[in-house]
Amino acid sequence: MTNRRSTDLEAAVDRKQLVRFTRPFEQGSINGYVLAVGPRWLLLALVSGDIRFNGFQCFRLRDVRELQIPHPHARFVQAALKKRGERVPKKPRVAVASIGELLQSANRSFPLVTIWREEVDPDGCWIGRVRDVDRRRVALLEINPDARWHDEPTDYRLSEITRVDFGGDYEDALSIVGGSPPSQ
Repeated sequence: MTNRRSTDLEAAVDRKQLVRFTRPFEQGSINGYVLAVGPRWLLLALVSGDIRFNGFQCFRLRDVRELQIPHPHARFVQAALKKRGERVPKKPRVAVASIGELLQSANRSFPLVTIWREEVDPDGCWIGRVRDVDRRRVALLEINPDARWHDEPTDYRLSEITRVDFGGDYEDALSIVGGSPPSQ
């Protein structure tokens, strides 16, 4: 099933099609434009429920469910985006070949990266700067919801990461208020 899903998603990239799918970790559907497909991860330009672009999200391919290509309301969504002057964002310089490359490249291209570990903690996410990545873990220097940087990075297992976000409105707001992280 994952091979078929990958093929369908790659075709959506080539055709620049709006897609919709669900995931087992959240209610409702995810809408957007797939910008890249790797062996285990995909990169999506997110279209929010307000029908606006809101950053990028990366998902494990194995978590994609109920994939609809094209999106069943593509004409409406595309018309609303066009009338608002919103264009599909260009693919950022983010690699989806592996979770390690994804985290490192997103960290180089964006001020903050959000990781989700929905199988371990379905209600939490962790936002910050990647300090180090090895084969098994990522060290993330976190910024809290008050835009205050932690003193030390926290290690998370790569195998537990189910989603990675960056470039969204919330990450941007934290970055604007919190500024650059303390030097290490």
